[in-house]
Amino acid sequence: MRLTSILNGAHFGNLAKVHGIVTYKISPFEQRAFAGAISKGLPNMVRRFRSNVFIVAPPFIVGYLIYDLTERKHHALARKNPADFENDE
Repeated sequence: MRLTSILNGAHFGNLAKVHGIVTYKISPFEQRAFAGAISKGLPNMVRRFRSNVFIVAPPFIVGYLIYDLTERKHHALARKNPADFENDE
């Protein structure tokens, strides 16, 4: 017996017959991909942002302040003192 006669033109998802299980499918053309995206999605996004902003933002703010202070101190130390060069000609 050949394998093609067993498959009998069935596709991979339809190789076995399962009895007693009912499945329902909706056509992809009848689905609404963005149903509720504006009315439910935006408020949910705002709620999630507000709940996490005070957890995530402080470390970034502290990190930026440390970076800014370090950069200012580096630029101040890298400058030459003008008083050392007053008598040069």
